[in-house]
Amino acid sequence: MSHTHVELRDAYADSVVLLEVSKAVAATPGVLDAQVAMGTPLNVEVLTGMGFEVPPCSPNTMVVALRVGSEEEVPAALAAVDAALAAGRRDSSGSSGSDGPSAVLPRTTGRALRRTGSTLALVSVPGEHATAEAVDALDAGADVLVFSDNVPVEQEVALKRLATERGRLVMGPDCGTAVVDGVGLGFANVVPPGDVALVAASGTGAQQLMCLLAAAGVGVGDVLGVGGRDLSEEVGGLSTLEALRRLDADPGVRRIVLVSKPPAPAVAARVEEHAAGLSTPVDLALLGPGRPDLTAVAESVVAALGGTAPTWPVRGTARPARGGHLRGLFVGGTLCDEAMIIAAGRLGPIRSNIPLSPELALGPDLQSDGHLMVDFGDDRLTQGRAHPMIDPTLRLEQLARFGADPATGVLLLDVVLGHAAEPDPAALLAPAIAAVDVPVVVACVGTTADPQGLDRQAEALAGAGAEVHLSNAAAARRAAELAGGAA
Repeated sequence: MSHTHVELRDAYADSVVLLEVSKAVAATPGVLDAQVAMGTPLNVEVLTGMGFEVPPCSPNTMVVALRVGSEEEVPAALAAVDAALAAGRRDSSGSSGSDGPSAVLPRTTGRALRRTGSTLALVSVPGEHATAEAVDALDAGADVLVFSDNVPVEQEVALKRLATERGRLVMGPDCGTAVVDGVGLGFANVVPPGDVALVAASGTGAQQLMCLLAAAGVGVGDVLGVGGRDLSEEVGGLSTLEALRRLDADPGVRRIVLVSKPPAPAVAARVEEHAAGLSTPVDLALLGPGRPDLTAVAESVVAALGGTAPTWPVRGTARPARGGHLRGLFVGGTLCDEAMIIAAGRLGPIRSNIPLSPELALGPDLQSDGHLMVDFGDDRLTQGRAHPMIDPTLRLEQLARFGADPATGVLLLDVVLGHAAEPDPAALLAPAIAAVDVPVVVACVGTTADPQGLDRQAEALAGAGAEVHLSNAAAARRAAELAGGAA
């Protein structure tokens, strides 16, 4: 008979570190399940759903939840937690163990930048602390990439106005993907270098374009991510305008592609007018009804450069259509947006936690009697836990749930490869796909040079019964067709 043990600790660790700790402890003999996470409301809800009784705690409290074979195995399990935490802290600090003067590290972002002479800082701390670190970097004369999410929009506006005054660039907040001088930062795919550059108010949208262009033989040199809210009415495209200015002044850039989640119309018009006045051609991939999808933009870029777009690869064939609702489970917000725009044109309204219009918003249970799509990378679902491109737990739970629902007609998923993403997403996703008895369509965004290997991942997913597309737009059309929409 199993025994559960829950204890609270007055400590903090990054969610990525805690994910690795949980995996390491779960592999300890006698441990049936282990979850070590910060005590955010969402994490407490997840732990409660797993059968753990979690005492009242705050988001700054570390929760250690263990399920072991017997009570006698708790001390060994806790020792494994301590060892894994110590290893995680050593790895994240990069400490060599030296206690000499050379081991004294700068205690602020600004001091570190001034010591090294670096011109770019990457900020990845809890959202409530990100603005202070970003301002410190700007004060030191550097550009800054804010990987952190859950940064209030008013702080983003203030940060970007400060950067504009100083001629600096703020990438983010919630900038998940960037390539600077050929070096990938965050979730970045391995693509050939080239003279095409992207300005991206979208992480996975930029990755989709990078991978499609790579498949067509077109290289990408720079990707300046500006954060998914940059083209919102509140932010007004402040970082987009600076990024366009910089790339236009770069003689090594032959063509610029601007990609964004659905922008505010007035901001889009202002940015389009600015782009039209640049000396470097700018292709617009601004998602929205009546606008071209990301695959169509990639094909247009290839044609403008004198090439011919390939037939985008498809592996496997989905199970036969059985009728029912379309359920999309995404790790990429832009890929979710694109799929909703395409599918809504064929199936009608689609509810979501990132809805195309407010009246289509899902409740906190993420359930609906009709068509729906969920972005598991949304800020509200990543508080205190790793992004779903790193930790697939929540999506896998929902996949099993919707797969067992007789009202589900087809499941639409994305899998995003590249640096910083899961090392082998198909290892967990393929068995989950094989276990459901509904058609499954997957958009697998990646390249053959990515660490996970596009071919290996796509073949594993297809072998489990999925139909796997490189083009997210094509996957969305196919899923809508299987759900009963026009071909």
